[in-house]
Amino acid sequence: MRGEPQVMRALATIVASVVVLSVASSPPLVAGDRIPSAAKTTKASSPGKETMKIRISINGRVATATLDNTPTARDFAALLPLSVTLSDYASTEKVSDLPRKLTQQGAPPGYEPKTGDITLYAPWGNLAIFYRDFKYSTGLIRLGAIDTGLEALNQSGSLPATIEMIQP
Repeated sequence: MRGEPQVMRALATIVASVVVLSVASSPPLVAGDRIPSAAKTTKASSPGKETMKIRISINGRVATATLDNTPTARDFAALLPLSVTLSDYASTEKVSDLPRKLTQQGAPPGYEPKTGDITLYAPWGNLAIFYRDFKYSTGLIRLGAIDTGLEALNQSGSLPATIEMIQP
């Protein structure tokens, strides 16, 4: 394919931008916030900051991601490890049901997802991983973002996936 290197370069630029923006927009920990015991964390370079890294394995391909330090993202991390089936929705995102509703404590009323965002669509209670930018959606809560391997989602049909914490 002639345009493939340009597309991959553009995708890498988008993913890097999403990572930088997600780090800059993550809310700080508030006194009294608790991280579920199942949500293993690793220390970031700044003292007092912790991150939750996850691995998403799809048909032998791997994506890694960083979860935000929010009540909803920590509640999601408490579900891991998790086996899901990711289905295509609106040629924009891969979605899957979750085993239970997640907390929406402190969540904004909606969100405008970018390529690589991992989200919860609260009205349906499902996980949504965006492989294309989308418009602001009421009820969408950002959980984190893909760091590497976004191309693992670039497969048609229903995809069996395993999501797990990356141990420090």
